[in-house]
Amino acid sequence: MTEKLTKFKELNREIRGCRKCRLWLTRTHALPGEGNTSSKLILIAQAPGYTEDREGRMFIGPSGKKLDELFARVHIDREEIFMTNILRCMLPNYRRPRQDEINACTPYLDKEIELIHPKIIGTLGFVSARYIFKKYGIESELKFPYVCGKIFTVKDKKIIPLRHPAALLYNDSLQKEMIKNYGKLRKLLDSV
Repeated sequence: MTEKLTKFKELNREIRGCRKCRLWLTRTHALPGEGNTSSKLILIAQAPGYTEDREGRMFIGPSGKKLDELFARVHIDREEIFMTNILRCMLPNYRRPRQDEINACTPYLDKEIELIHPKIIGTLGFVSARYIFKKYGIESELKFPYVCGKIFTVKDKKIIPLRHPAALLYNDSLQKEMIKNYGKLRKLLDSV
């Protein structure tokens, strides 16, 4: 086993046993990221949903089906990317995350980014975009819908904020825009 995989195994074990905030009391599983640990692309969402919490896997519920549909349209295979979350535990009643919960969880994300060293970071939704913008010193006065699909270059990374695939569960009229913006991930993957 390579040193990188050993470090991932240790990190995943730590995530699964985490009790750093109140969310461990209501979860079934704390989810480590999953996918290709040598990927050029890491996708970062907010938190696991109900199905993900029950099954212990990323994007297997209704929003995962929408993500798979988007991937099919833009020719991205889950096997070529790494997916993770800001928070590792499901939020009760899908409430907004609290800052102390984000602070407790993001060291795990930072470690995943350090181990993978992706060239492309796709943020899925406002919470992950806000964290990554702050982490990489991106200043934007635009509201989230206006930065979706825009590519920001920071050092050796391309950062692209995207709408979370769950948006399609509530507003199918976003499909054309989302296919276009997720298609930028494919173009970036092919160019780096």
